Amino acid sequence: MHVVKVAGVEELRDLIGTPVGPTDWVEVAQADIDKFADVSRDDQWIHVDVERAERESPYGTTVAHGNLTLSLIDALRRQLIDQRGVAIGINYGWDRVRFPAPVPAGSRVRATAEVQSVDELADGWWHVVTKFTIESDAGEKPVCVAESVGRVLVA
Repeated sequence: MHVVKVAGVEELRDLIGTPVGPTDWVEVAQADIDKFADVSRDDQWIHVDVERAERESPYGTTVAHGNLTLSLIDALRRQLIDQRGVAIGINYGWDRVRFPAPVPAGSRVRATAEVQSVDELADGWWHVVTKFTIESDAGEKPVCVAESVGRVLVA
């Protein structure tokens, strides 16, 4: 893993269109899926009932929640781009979130990023869109593709 360090908005703009990553692999264990089910209150059997999933699921095992996979981006992004020269960065939302393939319990995932746009707003704020792609060692298709929309305030 190699973190790209950028100082200020101009260096972030220089990254537009350049793939960054991948991160280290991170295991998504059944215990992680169970914790997410507890917090989100989404206890659908395909996520938490191992025996039933082995019998009835088309995947032959339990799978992670799509939103669990999406939430991993917040931890993985720190392995991709180290943004310096800003006072604060905030999550403004998500665009075009897709889950093309499942994340089977016990599989590993990793992420890549690509800055899509960096646009100046008002009062020192910038609007930043970064596309994240998460892949799993359990399949060929990505398991999550999402555009993170953030705002940064220049220091």
